[in-house]
Amino acid sequence: MNTAQAEKIGAGRGFFAALDQSGGSTPKALAEYGVERDRYGTDEEMFDLVHAMRTRVMTSPAFDGTRILAAILFEQTMDRTIEGVPTAQYLWETRNVVPILKVDLGLAAEQDGVQLMKPITTLDDLLERANRHQIFGTKMRSVINDASEAGVAAIVAQQFDYASRIRAAGLVPILEPEVSISSPHKEYAESLLCEAIAKNVETLPDDARIMLKVTIPTRPGLYAELAADPRILRIVALSGGYSRDEACALLKHDPSLIASFSRALLEGLTEGQSDEEFGATIEHSVEEIYQASVDKQPA
Repeated sequence: MNTAQAEKIGAGRGFFAALDQSGGSTPKALAEYGVERDRYGTDEEMFDLVHAMRTRVMTSPAFDGTRILAAILFEQTMDRTIEGVPTAQYLWETRNVVPILKVDLGLAAEQDGVQLMKPITTLDDLLERANRHQIFGTKMRSVINDASEAGVAAIVAQQFDYASRIRAAGLVPILEPEVSISSPHKEYAESLLCEAIAKNVETLPDDARIMLKVTIPTRPGLYAELAADPRILRIVALSGGYSRDEACALLKHDPSLIASFSRALLEGLTEGQSDEEFGATIEHSVEEIYQASVDKQPA
């Protein structure tokens, strides 16, 4: 574990930028950026276009370590370069932003109100490559659609099982059991999740370090006790389908969470913007998310 990176993530003021859209979500991300499907005919062309978008984001003056603590990358982004430098190296050495890698392979079909991750058959290879690229940690996402005790328990068990392998490889895992904001029993699902995570954290050795990425809870402060546990380096919140303004308004009332936004971070950015327009848009987005992460208000 890189000590300087761990200190930045654990104690730094700021938020995580999630730039990890993969195969299934890339067309939508490109469309929101103003790049329609008729611009690409193959996956390779599609990923070239999304890398150009991410490069423009990561090289923007607003994108640096004064407000952004870490960036979550798709594996193809890790394997590519920014201004001729490997992406993870560029982020840390040029931007002072900690690089993190998405390792899951998408979601399985729903069962017991949840969607587990598909088996991560490429994990050993990904971890080896991540270490070669000097990646700090990983991220993996599963989804809770309803408040099922069996489903939530299965989600948390799978997340912790993979986290154990990731920690053994020397990386710090982000566990992301997302509760859908449209869940009919969202608050109850979140309480089940918090309890299940706490039970699993208690089984970790004292020197273990993990991170959590969660939906902004209905009850502010739900994860405060977990956030105080020294084995949890940081708890970050996803925007989960809320607009940036909505997500930031909710986040401001929860002192235990900082942002890890994807779509909400990129909201308003388009390929056709001039560099000045693009820079002003991302500056506004970064500042709004930063303030929601560090400037907390009473619930």
